[in-house]
Amino acid sequence: MPAPLDLAGLANALSLLPARSDESVPSSSKAAVAAVLRNASGDVELLFIRRAEHPGDPWSGQMGMPGGRVDPSDESPLATALRETREEIGLDLSTSGRPLGRLSEVRTHLPLGTVPHSVVPFTFAIEGDPELRLNEEVQEALWVPLSYLLDRGNRSAFTWVMKGLPLPMPCYTFKGRVIWGLTLKIVDELLEAAGG
Repeated sequence: MPAPLDLAGLANALSLLPARSDESVPSSSKAAVAAVLRNASGDVELLFIRRAEHPGDPWSGQMGMPGGRVDPSDESPLATALRETREEIGLDLSTSGRPLGRLSEVRTHLPLGTVPHSVVPFTFAIEGDPELRLNEEVQEALWVPLSYLLDRGNRSAFTWVMKGLPLPMPCYTFKGRVIWGLTLKIVDELLEAAGG
C-alpha cells in the first residue's frame, strides 16, 4: 500500500496543475462539484456522496461528489460548487474550506437535453471532522483514504449495461460502494497530482 499522503504536499501539487476548461460548453450546460479533502489518522481522505434514487437523474444512486447544475443566478461554476455543497451536505466551504485549485473539466457524453454536458471540479481542504447534514438529494456521505485509491490493487471493473450492451468499466469498490465514470475521471486526475 502506498505511503500516507501529506495534505500540504498535495495542495502544492494541485496548485501546479494546468486546469483545462471546455469553453465550447456554455455555463448553462455545466455542473460543478467539490472534491473535499481532509487529514485523518495520518492519511488524506476524500469525501464522496451517494446520490439518492431519483427517476430522470442520470447519476441516480451513484457515488459522486457534492455538486450540481450551474444555476443562472450562480456567479460562476465555483459559486455552484460552494452552493451545492452547502445545500446537499450542510458544509459551508466558503467559511470552513481552503480552495486548493480547479481540476480539468470533464465531458459527460450524455445525450443532448436538460442534463449537464460537462462537470467542473474544484478541490478544497478542510480541518477536522465536520458534521454533515444531508438533504433529500444525498443518501450517504463517505470519506475514502487516498492511500486506498492510490493502491492499484484496489482498482477493478464492473459491468455497466448500456442499451442492452454489457460494457466493462474501471472502478474502485470501497465498502461495497462503486466509484466509476465521471467521478473516477476526477479522482484519477487528483491521484495523478498525488503521485499516483
